[in-house]
Amino acid sequence: MNILLHHYPTSPFAEKIRLILGYKDLTWQSVYQPMVMPKPDLQALTGGYRRIPVLQVGNQIVCDTLLICDVLEHLAPEKTLYPPSIEGVARTVAQWADSTLFSVAMAYNFQPAGAQHVFRGQPEESLKMFAADRQAMRSGASRMHPSDAAATYKSYLCRISNMLDSQAFLLGSQPSVADFAIYHSLWFTRQIVPPVAGILQATPTVLTWMDRMSAFGQGRPSKSSTMESIAACAVSTNAQDLFGSEAEFQNEHGIALGEQVSIAAESFGMEPSMGELVAATRTRYSIRRVDGHAGEVFVHFPRIGFILKKAN
Repeated sequence: MNILLHHYPTSPFAEKIRLILGYKDLTWQSVYQPMVMPKPDLQALTGGYRRIPVLQVGNQIVCDTLLICDVLEHLAPEKTLYPPSIEGVARTVAQWADSTLFSVAMAYNFQPAGAQHVFRGQPEESLKMFAADRQAMRSGASRMHPSDAAATYKSYLCRISNMLDSQAFLLGSQPSVADFAIYHSLWFTRQIVPPVAGILQATPTVLTWMDRMSAFGQGRPSKSSTMESIAACAVSTNAQDLFGSEAEFQNEHGIALGEQVSIAAESFGMEPSMGELVAATRTRYSIRRVDGHAGEVFVHFPRIGFILKKAN
């Protein structure tokens, strides 16, 4: 089984998955994708979806870290992300972290001092291109002012610190998906924008927990390329089981399997992917599509956070 992760080094959501690959001690292939559009090689696989990271196993493409976590759990369940006694709360905290906490942290991180550090040594045009790209991903929605973000971020860090007062991880003695989801936004602050990372110093318990998390490493990566990933998709014939027995069709939309559909994120990076609906289960949508270079591709999305429509 070859796991390919499409990502770029400074992506916080990619760091979430890289750390989980380390926690589960997995071998994987690293495929770098551009930070901003255009992303033709990625979209040859996804059919339109452009967010990072994307997981690939043969000709199966998994979008969004919510579903990527479920796939990695199925492929390597020994070190679980979902301890049975706390699975519901772990998933709920992770969803808050990936949405609310992430938005606040990024508004804080990309204050002028942080943004200038990220793009230090690069032409000014690079920062302008990045800003325009992310504005387009937000569909023009405004970002929280850095001052407001700082106040909110401090409050959230205090709450996270309180969760760690008497235990090694956020929800107990072992890590869960909640730890990895909260970690990646804080990792960006600490590692990618150190000029503004002083905000973390007021919560030393959080810093100690971050050290504990980073010690999981990133597994055993090797380098690959976008061309190699497309070639691997094109020659894939045997579908790897990524989801186990969870395959019952759940039709809330009046759209039958086999119909042409579009699937898009409900917010942030809403480029649709088009294809034939081949699964609509409790947790995911899956489409089949054919690309001129990648061949037959199966693309998977979580139900939460995505919108399914019949193609026009």
